Amino acid sequence: MPVVDVIPVAALVALLVTAYAHPSGRVEALVGLLAAAATLATGVLAWPDIEDTLRHLGPVVLFLVTILVVADVCGRSGLFTAAAGLIRDAGRGRPLPIFTGVFLLAAAVTAVLSLDATVVLLTPVVVTAAVGAGTSYRPGAHACLRMANSASLLLPVSNLTNLLAMPHLDLTFGQFAVRMAPVLAVVLVVEYAGLRLLFRRELAESPAPGGPTGTTALPLVPLVVVGLMLVGFAVASPFGIAPCWVSGVAAAALVWWARRRGLLAVRDAVDAAHPAFALFVLCLGVVVAGIATGVLGDRVAEVLPSGSGFGALLAIALLATLLANLFTNLSATLLLVPLLAPRGDSAVLAALLGLNIGSGLSYTGSLANLLWRRGLIRLGHPPSLRAFHRVSLLLTPVSLIVAVLALSLTS
Repeated sequence: MPVVDVIPVAALVALLVTAYAHPSGRVEALVGLLAAAATLATGVLAWPDIEDTLRHLGPVVLFLVTILVVADVCGRSGLFTAAAGLIRDAGRGRPLPIFTGVFLLAAAVTAVLSLDATVVLLTPVVVTAAVGAGTSYRPGAHACLRMANSASLLLPVSNLTNLLAMPHLDLTFGQFAVRMAPVLAVVLVVEYAGLRLLFRRELAESPAPGGPTGTTALPLVPLVVVGLMLVGFAVASPFGIAPCWVSGVAAAALVWWARRRGLLAVRDAVDAAHPAFALFVLCLGVVVAGIATGVLGDRVAEVLPSGSGFGALLAIALLATLLANLFTNLSATLLLVPLLAPRGDSAVLAALLGLNIGSGLSYTGSLANLLWRRGLIRLGHPPSLRAFHRVSLLLTPVSLIVAVLALSLTS
């Protein structure tokens, strides 16, 4: 393999190792800059290619920054804690109704605030509430992880993979949701039934006596702002206004409100935005663009199936799953989606099924999986590889197949 192809691949490996190790923000940003610089030094990308990559990624990264701030303020305001309390009280301490409520809450948080909010902010609340109530935390924790990947199908803003794909789709925000809603519906049924089966013993336990009671009221302002933000996404999309501008307004409004209430300082808002990670994502885009123009991009293009039937869409979804678990779904999106764009919307949406649902197959499929694991370790409940794969290997293939079938029937 020529050096011009080896260097971008080596740079991508360095970025993935860094992402898995999750060092300090400065180290993360430095590795990203060095990897991008090494890729550019090969000359594999011309200046117009670099401009196109940054222009494409810029709005996506800005959305990531602003939605992380929105989610952080929601967490600080007690929104997730109050929602979990409502579910606990409605279920009267019984594991099955509480699990059902957590499952639906995790799906809703993922769809509206993105999967990162589910794994980073909601999962600790769910685990802590379950332990405090004397019930098993495992069903709720795994529901959060499964929904972080599988429920990110619904809206363009639910996952960065969707946002990266949107410029290659002839769909507005609302049209994307309409296409993916029936797909998500069947996936939710499969995921819910599968989790209930796998955790049937924990969900059949009797409620612990004397559990915590009393519910904190849902904070009104964050609820209203998030609701208006969601409406804004749908209204702005037909006019070509990127979601990042809507989420930016929502983030600014919530930061102003939270500062007035003493919930955060300016430094807290900057930290919540994770600027080093945003720079890391931009550098990742440059590196993957270099790979896409080389031998790996050629090989992927050669194996792409033709046709638009169930078999072709399933093959695309499986290829996307493979690439996501090799390179993470974000890298795989940058590599695969531009190659599929000429084949039409159905091909790109099939890839998103693999990039979102399929990324739940292994820890390496998505950075969200690693963040979920790291969060449970911090809470003192480290998940074993066996426990993780017991769920992922059984549910992911079934969910992926029924999702592709639903997509093919509605195309």
